[in-house]
Amino acid sequence: MKLAFLADPLDGFKIYKDTTYAMMVEAAARGHELYAMQHPDLAFEQGVVMARASRITMTGDQLNWYHAEAPVSMSLNDFDAVVERTDPPFNMEYIYATYLLELAQTQGARIFNKPQAIRNHNEKLAIAQFPQFIAPTLVSRDERLIRAFHNSHRDIILKPLDGMGGAGIFRVREDGMNLGSIIESLTRYGEQTIMVQRYIPEIVNGDKRVLVIAGEVVPYCLARIPQDGEVRGNLAAGGRGVAQAISPRDREIAEALGPTLWERGLLLVGLDVIGDCLTEVNVTSPTCFQEIRQQTGVNVAGIFVDALEKAV
Repeated sequence: MKLAFLADPLDGFKIYKDTTYAMMVEAAARGHELYAMQHPDLAFEQGVVMARASRITMTGDQLNWYHAEAPVSMSLNDFDAVVERTDPPFNMEYIYATYLLELAQTQGARIFNKPQAIRNHNEKLAIAQFPQFIAPTLVSRDERLIRAFHNSHRDIILKPLDGMGGAGIFRVREDGMNLGSIIESLTRYGEQTIMVQRYIPEIVNGDKRVLVIAGEVVPYCLARIPQDGEVRGNLAAGGRGVAQAISPRDREIAEALGPTLWERGLLLVGLDVIGDCLTEVNVTSPTCFQEIRQQTGVNVAGIFVDALEKAV
């Protein structure tokens, strides 16, 4: 197959942990042709969605891990599958890219995850579709409502709706210290909607990334454990990743959501679970493949490419 990876610049990959890299290695080992492109490479030209794509050859070298041919303009229909792996922030440029990808689908392109489904599942706000699994949550830009939520729950987490890697996440305890300035900063003085949740103390045991591929649950998750007094377990924020078998509650949540999300066109989803509560539904570029394989031997990239081959 010809597989195109729509991702951030390859030179920025940290290949010892990058999930897109693991996907590429697995696909190349199976003899698939690999291509790479970025959102700015997409264009609608003469009635067709095109992209400037470079064919990629894996070298096996840890430093210069790929060889890229000169980019050429190709229709997205030229590929057997396009794998969307671009990191947030999920801004208007990301949304414009999903519009182009959705148009390409109408012209016959096969894109995973489905662009409309990515657009319809804000990674923070999507949990509101599954209220039976979430902690008390408020989504608002109204300072009055946010302060009332704090008064009710006393220990809260505030975060933006468009970030990743733990960026912009704040905890405010019972004393309410700096609550006003945090609200002003995150909401941009009432101009931007944010999410507020009751603090879940089980975060000390890890923010668990539960992977669901084609509606099926991967049997191991990665618990990202906060370090050095941090409230955030994200690996990008210094969290320590510990692979572990998923718990009965993790499985309950993942099996309840998995078939629905796959039916909506989400081949790969990363569910974040703290304690017994669903906290995020990651659909843009879910990670943790390599950490799970390194610690358990489970080839998550192999499971993913199996599912991709079957879907195509």
